[in-house]
Amino acid sequence: MLSDTLHASAAAAEAFPIGQVRAQFPALGVGDRIYLDGPGGTQMCAPAMTAMLRHLETGTANLGGAFSTSVETGALSDAAHAAIADLLGAAPEDIAFGPNMTTLTLSVSRALAREWREGDEIVVTRLDHDANVAPWLLAAEDRGATVRWLDFDPDSGVLRLDTLPALLGPRTRLVAVGGASNAIGTLNDVAMIAELVKAHSDAILFVDAVQSVPHVATDVAALGCDLLVCSPYKFFGPHQGVLWGRAELLEKIRAYKVRPAADRPPARAFETGTPSFEAQAAVIGTIDYFDRLGAHFAPGAGTRVERLRSAFQAFQAYEVLLSKRLLDGLHAIPSVKLWGPPTTSGRVPTFGLTLANCRPDRAAEALARRDIFAWSGHFYAVEVVARLGLSESGGLLRLGLCHYNTAGEVDRTLNALEDIAAHAL
Repeated sequence: MLSDTLHASAAAAEAFPIGQVRAQFPALGVGDRIYLDGPGGTQMCAPAMTAMLRHLETGTANLGGAFSTSVETGALSDAAHAAIADLLGAAPEDIAFGPNMTTLTLSVSRALAREWREGDEIVVTRLDHDANVAPWLLAAEDRGATVRWLDFDPDSGVLRLDTLPALLGPRTRLVAVGGASNAIGTLNDVAMIAELVKAHSDAILFVDAVQSVPHVATDVAALGCDLLVCSPYKFFGPHQGVLWGRAELLEKIRAYKVRPAADRPPARAFETGTPSFEAQAAVIGTIDYFDRLGAHFAPGAGTRVERLRSAFQAFQAYEVLLSKRLLDGLHAIPSVKLWGPPTTSGRVPTFGLTLANCRPDRAAEALARRDIFAWSGHFYAVEVVARLGLSESGGLLRLGLCHYNTAGEVDRTLNALEDIAAHAL
């Protein structure tokens, strides 16, 4: 049975309609560029652009008015919350939009910390983006809470979950982990982390899913977390942040908000000020893009949730093929070192590299001259790069694949890296 499933997944990946996909991204038709900068922000799909423009062209307004544009904008905002809820396996009333994940996390950290007392404890990891570390460190400093660190194995890039129970106790108030590393691609076992946290404490589990949501189907109930954040601009949509929270927890959190917002649903209390309704329109367009692809892969799917999951299963299978091609090529270049998981297992297609004879920034510049777009440095994953001992040497060169990349782009990148490695000083 397992072999049949694997065979079906491989066949589906090989039949992936890459031409149709790429036609949905206008930026991919500009020049001969290769976009490997997706972990920092993907290109926006055409349905998102169209939806954003349509909203602006037909009239926008703030909420609460009796006139048509206000009523229509309210309906649009409700539809955007419902669309993201379907993507995450959640309820629309438990979704909040914000300008970005960092701002939302700072807001949530401030609200949660209102209930902390001196001597309370929190757990953060060495594997996370600083947006899921610094807000909690600041909150702990303000409240006199103790910070405990969950480490990862530098050789494998995997969190040391065997040490997590010892970090938890009766005064643990929060555990903050990432869905996947934005630096080295490790895909964390959030469901297992949730089990450990609940077995050894009453702590809230906060998940930064910015890097996992673009690559794997996400179901907050299956993950077992309490709060989760992600960023639509990392999955082919507009610059927005998204917060999901468990309903009973949201009802207890006292968010910082203006007084007229007192009667808003708990999640919406984190939507401070007038939001970008045009960006919410683009979110709907992004989910529509996924929905249509899901219908292609699962013509009989009856609900949008089912179609979205089918789309992401297809994305993941295709990305595994691309990742294997890239990994095989990287292993053949002697001066290249890959950091993090060595195979396609337990990772998303984000790859942190170093070249023995070339600083990461120089390698990124050399790739850019070849119209291959990649990032170098720490990418705000300052704890990761420090733990790997790479802070003083310029951090990492990061290559990020997603479902609009092609095998030809992988080959061209490998040829470029081989040439850079051969000629760099």
